[in-house]
Amino acid sequence: MGRCMIQEQHKVWCVTVLRNEAVKDLADILIVEDDEGIADLICMNLQGEGYRCVCARDGLEGARLFSEEKFDLALLDIMLPKLDGYALLEYIKPSGIPVIFLTAKGAVEERIRGLKAGADDYLAKPFQVGELLARVEAILRRMGTGAKLLEVGDVSIDAESRQVTRAGSPVTLTAKEFDLLVELVQNKNIALYRQQLYEKVWQEPFLGETRTLDSHIQRLRRKLGWEERIKTIFRIGYRLEG
Repeated sequence: MGRCMIQEQHKVWCVTVLRNEAVKDLADILIVEDDEGIADLICMNLQGEGYRCVCARDGLEGARLFSEEKFDLALLDIMLPKLDGYALLEYIKPSGIPVIFLTAKGAVEERIRGLKAGADDYLAKPFQVGELLARVEAILRRMGTGAKLLEVGDVSIDAESRQVTRAGSPVTLTAKEFDLLVELVQNKNIALYRQQLYEKVWQEPFLGETRTLDSHIQRLRRKLGWEERIKTIFRIGYRLEG
């Protein structure tokens, strides 16, 4: 897969992105971004993967398009004209479709605010389009399965009852261990940054201390027999291999 880097200064370096033949079901994606160059670049790469994209340049136009058409996912900038991303998120939330914030507001407090407001994910500019594509695919895969029952190997996770079994036998997890497990499974085969994992599961700013996260990962490995399945990615974080 080719990669593109989106810079806040609107300079773009891009390598051609090849169509991903593994995409089985096309999804409709709403992109609300006031920078035309960035919106077009995102749209071009998503379309190259087989998704249908509709772009809006401001929050009110995004709300209008959302009310007129059916979408499977929304990508929202935060600092939008006429109606900002947080207000637009509140408009979209009752539909239940997932939302990813794409924004130059990359401070930890802003990421926490975005996730607590109901966004499913948050990417700060500049970002690799390849990472965006991976996160889009992970979220749509999760939404597409519907699912309340997640399975990896001999491990089954019931997201509704918060019960986990391994080879049919119950596995006792703490609340944070369960939330961390679900986050890893829903992003299977994607390298997740320690900061990203910590802030999503603990819902508080990551201050650089990794012992809490690392100890939870070690316990998951031991309880699930995933010593080889949960990989440590040097200087990044962790990846669950499916």
